[in-house]
Amino acid sequence: MTAELAVGLPAVVLVLVAVLTLAAASTAQMRALDAARAGARAVAIGEQEPAVRAVVARVGGPGAEMSLSHEGRWVRVTVTRPVAGDGAFGPLRATGSATAWVEP
Repeated sequence: MTAELAVGLPAVVLVLVAVLTLAAASTAQMRALDAARAGARAVAIGEQEPAVRAVVARVGGPGAEMSLSHEGRWVRVTVTRPVAGDGAFGPLRATGSATAWVEP
């Protein structure tokens, strides 16, 4: 039984680390997308950029970075944030983007 445990345990640990990293990346992706949507909504209703950045920081969490681009009456907000703990595969970042029509 000891030999089987010695062979099998590293594989179990590797799978567990991969699953936890995937869960952290999924959570970070959802937060980035939620922050982008909230930022796009804020711009669409006429909020100024400092207020939009505050909304994105609140929803996106620590380390969330926002970029804002206008194209005619449309605005695109892209939020990038780090994945918690960076995982075992190096520094990971999640990105979410949302587009909204700016109200007149």
